Amino acid sequence: MADLELGTHDGVMVATLNRPDKKNATSKEMLEALRTALEQANDDETIRCFVLTGAGNAFCSGGDLGRRSKEMGDPTPLERKNQLAHTQRLALAIEQFEKPLIAAVNGPAVGAGMDLSLMCDIRFAAASARFSEGYIKVGLIPGNGGCWFLPRLVGAARALELLWTGDHVDAQEALRIGLVSRVIADDQLMPETLAFAKRLAEGPPLQQRDIKKLMYQGLRTDLRTSLEAVTTHMAVVQSTADYKEAIQAFKEKRKAVFTGR
Repeated sequence: MADLELGTHDGVMVATLNRPDKKNATSKEMLEALRTALEQANDDETIRCFVLTGAGNAFCSGGDLGRRSKEMGDPTPLERKNQLAHTQRLALAIEQFEKPLIAAVNGPAVGAGMDLSLMCDIRFAAASARFSEGYIKVGLIPGNGGCWFLPRLVGAARALELLWTGDHVDAQEALRIGLVSRVIADDQLMPETLAFAKRLAEGPPLQQRDIKKLMYQGLRTDLRTSLEAVTTHMAVVQSTADYKEAIQAFKEKRKAVFTGR
């Protein structure tokens, strides 16, 4: 059984972390497969949106500590570095992913699993979902970007509280502090997530990519630099067939059909 299962639905790729007996704890094979899937989807014009979820009743319980201890005993500093490299390469691949990326958090997301959800653009949570930066409880520090992603979502003070304690946050509290965008009944999580993803997949892909790029760049630059970048991108998008189709559809009071051209 593959550690990652892939499927497509009307322009949406769904990647399912598939180690339900281990609460979808990450493995080297899983992380490498996910990185490859993202890279391929980024270059595939038929894929407009990407959804990440977990099999069974968990999103991801983090790194497989039991597996690591059995395989490696007491790892050397170099071995520890190599362990982290897989998740860090994935984080960098996600940073390069230009299309909408949604996490459908169907259960506990702990440690590296929580960080994996934080890497996504949007998080939808099942009512039973829980989040924890649990590294501190096993004597570790976040190795997968948690210290970078979390404060950008919930602020520095709240992030430090979660990082220092490893406490669990339930779905409603995650919604209140801005960690997730929606809380959805467990049995409706995937139907509603896919409906939203398909809606995005029907949008103009170049414009979506530019919006994503400009927003993330804008978080790291001043207003003047951001506005100058917008001016450059605007000239490109106004030359596209999708822009012309959108204007024509508006005039004709119909739904636009976007081709990515």
